[in-house]
Amino acid sequence: MPRIVVFLGPSLPRDEAERFLKEGGVQDAKCLPPARRGDIYRAARDGAEIICLIDGVFFQDCSVAHKEVLYALERGARVIGASSMGALRASELDVYGMEGVGEIYQAYRRGDLISDDEVALIFDPFTFEPRSEPLVNIRFNLGLALGCGIIDSFARDRLFEAARSLYFPERTYERMLLAGEASVPKDALERLRDYLKSGRRDLKREDAVAALERVKEIAGMV
Repeated sequence: MPRIVVFLGPSLPRDEAERFLKEGGVQDAKCLPPARRGDIYRAARDGAEIICLIDGVFFQDCSVAHKEVLYALERGARVIGASSMGALRASELDVYGMEGVGEIYQAYRRGDLISDDEVALIFDPFTFEPRSEPLVNIRFNLGLALGCGIIDSFARDRLFEAARSLYFPERTYERMLLAGEASVPKDALERLRDYLKSGRRDLKREDAVAALERVKEIAGMV
């Protein structure tokens, strides 16, 4: 087992994460697919010193158990969580020593986010490419669009509720915009559509990168 293990997939491509770590001087890291139940336990059991949980399965299989994170911490591993399943577990287990990184973790920790549904999405089982948009990204970009004057608070609220009403595998920006046609002015929808094509941000990706930055920092200390 490598000294450093990172579980990720849809939040950031694994090859990109590996390249990012190697360019940062971290040579003894392995990036693995989204974590299933037992993966954190096995990584700690086999000697991983730094475990970074970014992505994990939610509905496709059994998700990462709290007890296996606690087991890893008891074995002396540094466990970092961010972006998706990692942010959720870190917000629940930071009092026991798991380290949370990023805006999504902070939002869960403050109670601004509560549901697992905020970070849930579906992804290609072979490439791990996202096939839907997580609600947390939609929430974030609607807030940015409001701040830029692209939409008003009424449109923001109606569109967010339209997105939230969709089952998570069906959430996309286009489906949200279509659902909003009944209540949001057409010109506002067109402005938002243009903004989302060119200016939207991927908060889960940004938090994943921040987690890898933290891995690099810790790797230099241990």
